[in-house]
Amino acid sequence: MRSLYLLLFCTLFSFVAQAQLALNVLDFGAKNDSSALATTAIKEAIAKASQAGGGTIYFPPGTYLTGPIHLKSNITLFIEAGAELCFSDNFDHYLPMVPSRWEGTMVANFSPFIYAYEAENIRITGRGTLNGNGKKWWAYSEVHVKNSPESKWQKEFHKLNKNVLHPDLPGWVERGFLRPPFIQPMYCKNVRIDGITIKNSPFWTVNPEFCDNVTIDGVTINNPPSPNTDGINPESCSNVHISNCHISVGDDCITIKSGKDRSGRKEARPAENYTITNCTMLSGHGGVVIGSEMSGDVKKIVISNCIFDGTDRGIRIKTARGRGGVVEDIQVSNIVMKNIKQQAIVLDMQYAKTDREPVSERTPRFSNIHLSNITAQGEQAGYLNGLEEMPIENVSFSNMVMETKTGFDIRASKGIVFSNVSVNPSTGPAIAATNVSGLQINGLRTAAGFSGSATLKFNNVKRAFIANCLIMEPIKTFLEASGNETEALLLKANDLRLVQNPLYISDAPENAVTLEK
Repeated sequence: MRSLYLLLFCTLFSFVAQAQLALNVLDFGAKNDSSALATTAIKEAIAKASQAGGGTIYFPPGTYLTGPIHLKSNITLFIEAGAELCFSDNFDHYLPMVPSRWEGTMVANFSPFIYAYEAENIRITGRGTLNGNGKKWWAYSEVHVKNSPESKWQKEFHKLNKNVLHPDLPGWVERGFLRPPFIQPMYCKNVRIDGITIKNSPFWTVNPEFCDNVTIDGVTINNPPSPNTDGINPESCSNVHISNCHISVGDDCITIKSGKDRSGRKEARPAENYTITNCTMLSGHGGVVIGSEMSGDVKKIVISNCIFDGTDRGIRIKTARGRGGVVEDIQVSNIVMKNIKQQAIVLDMQYAKTDREPVSERTPRFSNIHLSNITAQGEQAGYLNGLEEMPIENVSFSNMVMETKTGFDIRASKGIVFSNVSVNPSTGPAIAATNVSGLQINGLRTAAGFSGSATLKFNNVKRAFIANCLIMEPIKTFLEASGNETEALLLKANDLRLVQNPLYISDAPENAVTLEK
């Protein structure tokens, strides 16, 4: 039977067999009934293929118990349908610690379950399953150990990371130690992961670091409610393609990052040239998230043709003072969001609340972000929250239908444009703006305001143009303007026939608003 599987495999992938070895792990002593660790057998198969210049390591159907797998250049793992690689939950199996990155900080840590360092042309493929067996990792990560003796794993971590982390740092003692990511290629080129199913990750699931030309296609990720079990987190990579994936996880579904704070700026490399398309996201804190680790910049990102159903948020871009870095040139289009528990769209520069500080390398920046052809149903349409010293700038929303409990809340921003957008909150204004300049609203369709609130609620807004808006239900007030810094608001060619009072101005200059028919 073993020979038959290998024959079929070699026939199916003859183009690989002609150029490289195709090696069956059973021939190296691996057991496919999970009766013994297969770590050594897999390592020997990879070594033999590597010596020959590369090859495919084949896992026929069955269950394999294994420790970490370290890939080398020109190696493919082929996991057959019916095969499951079940990773050990014995922490000692992931020693010695290796160079890694953990939430944007360079560390020495437990080996990732599948790891590669400075390799090229590596692939994980097939219709089989990778099972991280993460329950023990999750439980230990949440143990409060401040008043307990250090474990041997913590002692080893502290010995290897004296200049990086310290057990007295906030947040460290609550975690116990740092869990490894499931799949983490570092400084690799030409990485492909396709077809497989991944479940029960101990931490972040697919986490390429400093890689170029990464393709993740047709991957299914299922993690139950569990701490920090993000789906796909390509960090500080270039030329990344994520498509046709189905993700339901305990944290964010897809996250784009580029390093955190001082460590992120020291190892600065942007996340750039990413495309994310044709994916479905179910349970997760966010559908597609950028940040909050973005100290090395995030640039030139396209997100399209995706469905978020039941995530806490849809599109979320987040950072804080101290992170530094720039998020720019982001395009989001053709997205359907349903059952969103919090905000459909979030751009938040105060993810961690801090006091205003002078502009420096610690100051983050968001600019040139454009969202179009989106429908959303859930709690809040959108939340934009910039910094006083560095407002969010040049963001556009076009061709959108938002059926949410509350509308858009925009703060500390400039150059915000709404074009052909329908916003129908069940309570409150369609758009509220505070400390915003250069606001354009063209072709807004809404019934907001029928419950007593104004359709638009502005505080200290400068230079706004509101035109061609359609009010679809009788309301009391269209625009409420306040704040002594409010100035140069122009309303033109709006259909206000169902509005009792077009304007309500309180503690704002009387000449701040011009109403033209």
